Amino acid sequence: MSEHTQFSVKISRQIASEIGCKPQQVEATLALIDEGCTIPFIARYRKEKTGGLDDEQLRTLESRLAYLTEFEQRRVVIIKAIEELGQLDPNLLNKINGASSKTELEDLYLPYKSKRRTKGQIAIEAGLGELAKQLFQNPNQVPELLAKSYLNEKAGFSDVKLVLDGARSILAEQFATDSQLIGKLRKLLEKHASLVSRLVPAKEQEAQKFRDYFDYQELISKLPSHRALALLRGKQAGYLRLKLALPEHLGPQAAIELIANHLQIRSSTNARDSWLTSVVSSCWQTKLSPSLETELIAKLRQRSEQEAISVFAKNLKDLLLAAPAGTKTTLALDPGLRTGVKVAVVDATGKVLDTDTIFPHAPRNQWSQSLSLIEKLVKKHSVELISIGNGTASRETEKLVAEMQSKMGASNLQRVMVSEAGASVYSASKLAAQEFPNMDVTLRGAVSIGRRLQDPLAELVKIDPKAIGVGQYQHDVNQVDLNRQLDTVVEDCVNAVGVELNSASAPLLSHVSGLSASLAENIVAYRDLNGAFSARSQLKKVPRLGPKAFEQAAGFLRIRGAKNPLDNSGVHPEAYPIVKAMQQDSGLKIDELLNNSKQLEQLDLGQYVNDQFGLPTVKDVVAELEKPGRDPRPEFKTASFKDGVETINDLAPNQRLEGVVTNVTNFGAFVDIGVHQDGLVHISMLADGFVKDPHLIVKAGDIVKVTVLEVDIQRKRIALSMRSEVVSAQTVKPSQAPMAKSSTNHRIKAPTKKQSKPTNSAFADAFATLKNSD
Repeated sequence: MSEHTQFSVKISRQIASEIGCKPQQVEATLALIDEGCTIPFIARYRKEKTGGLDDEQLRTLESRLAYLTEFEQRRVVIIKAIEELGQLDPNLLNKINGASSKTELEDLYLPYKSKRRTKGQIAIEAGLGELAKQLFQNPNQVPELLAKSYLNEKAGFSDVKLVLDGARSILAEQFATDSQLIGKLRKLLEKHASLVSRLVPAKEQEAQKFRDYFDYQELISKLPSHRALALLRGKQAGYLRLKLALPEHLGPQAAIELIANHLQIRSSTNARDSWLTSVVSSCWQTKLSPSLETELIAKLRQRSEQEAISVFAKNLKDLLLAAPAGTKTTLALDPGLRTGVKVAVVDATGKVLDTDTIFPHAPRNQWSQSLSLIEKLVKKHSVELISIGNGTASRETEKLVAEMQSKMGASNLQRVMVSEAGASVYSASKLAAQEFPNMDVTLRGAVSIGRRLQDPLAELVKIDPKAIGVGQYQHDVNQVDLNRQLDTVVEDCVNAVGVELNSASAPLLSHVSGLSASLAENIVAYRDLNGAFSARSQLKKVPRLGPKAFEQAAGFLRIRGAKNPLDNSGVHPEAYPIVKAMQQDSGLKIDELLNNSKQLEQLDLGQYVNDQFGLPTVKDVVAELEKPGRDPRPEFKTASFKDGVETINDLAPNQRLEGVVTNVTNFGAFVDIGVHQDGLVHISMLADGFVKDPHLIVKAGDIVKVTVLEVDIQRKRIALSMRSEVVSAQTVKPSQAPMAKSSTNHRIKAPTKKQSKPTNSAFADAFATLKNSD
């Protein structure tokens, strides 16, 4: 077996054990990826080869493949480097090959890394290596006496103290590269150490948004990602100092004793033992403690960033897969005060029919004129939906629409409050300029607000996900990892829904399996030049769109009104022969077979299985025929904001309101209740029972009923509850002190009863997190 084959088999086995499948399934998937297949295509159309691995397993496989490949390559580099030094013995080789993590691998390599010229190396060059060895191995030696034999004035070791300092440096550097010792100390700190935060002197005024962390500490093993990132941001900004500290009942002495026990150094009054104990203490303070602190804080950052990215990805997926209002003519309003309310009417396909600007609010107060204009537009274009951006003056603008509806008697005309996050980013983008070269930037935002109600996915893919408003600490995390994760979310969502080939924009098409940005632009250019596509097969005429791209993309593209109805379904063109065989057996036309569950149930699916198509594909084809082109997104619903509750000043304890979930974090969910400031439903208030993960209870876009718990007008904080019974609701007025400091702070000393008592102060910590985030 070749080295490359061994490498592949090893990775396949490890990934298989992690995602719960057979190595052969992993190997088959890796072969498909090598052929240029995308994850959505593999998940949907190559189930026979992968043994039915789902999207989540395939994405995990893809990410673990990258990690393990890099890990194995690093292992090879380390083995080669140590071998070149002539220090690779069988025992070390076995340890390196047995390492299961990058951390363990780097610990083993640490003693062999090339270093800058250290004090220990200088001492060894001066002949003090034997002295250090004697002092470490012989308990009967007296350091001061033995050191006299190693004086070397020429090398800078002219007295006993300097000689012993040299020996100390040699031993300390040896101790600090002992992989087993480092592993033991790492476990000690991971289990018992707290991250301690203190305010940088003279920074109190400018660091107010980090005031919850001026005097704070919590076990590093328990520190949630959102608090960790807040602390790290405070440090980065120069407001906080962070360090790791063991609890008082252990203290640094626990680490020093662990080192001494590992090295088998006795604790006694013996001169050599006392000297070695001081070496151990010095090694801990100057080498091991700082390096492990740096490493563990870096690991905390990495863990927290990955968690933040994961939360962002979940929210983005929920937002992209939100229910579309559908193909209805829509009047969109982008509210504003001084600059007016921007108006746009888009038809069922998103084409702009009309635009204008009205000024119903202060300072112009042109209420009547504005009322007349929107009424005129509604009648002129037979408007079916009204989309209102949820920014400044949104509730006032909603009043204008409600009055217009009442005046017209148009109770069936639905008005919906829509998040306008990212609309301004889109308005000023190159893409918007290309779409609407002669339209004012402000009016482009109104168009976006209208279109995102009709089809959130189609419109939001035009905007950088980081501008959509569902992420936190997004500028603090690894941008490469963040962009990679968000790109996969967009790709999975687009392909799960499918894309209408004749109306999709280039940005939307670019996320379809197998299509690059340039191919997407070529498709649009071909469509503009030759008219609408009437068949999927026409894609083969698009410049530079080859057989592989067609194979990957075709099944995810839909053509409404196509001559072949299968072109408007999820049946891949390569599987059309299966449908033709089913037609022949049933004696029905394709149109008669579609949506005909009764007839489809009578088919013997096994007879359509052959060398090319297995039973999973045949079942998928039947499922598509039963509901061709089905949309996996939920039914469209809207929230109704309560009349008279339009600003934070209108809120009162125990009010029962309806709202829309805008963001879900690990500590709770933020809900828009129509007062221009989202409220927080803390994780402890999401349900009557214990909640481990808020994402299991709610998702972005959900419509929920909430009860107002607390209001802090001065700090613009609203605490809400989704529990069936609220036991403590109170109003915090502007004149009162801010909400209590978080009860989640873990001191190094054992917490008192007062500290551990549950209170609503958990909201303060969560709100502080929101304020410190993006």
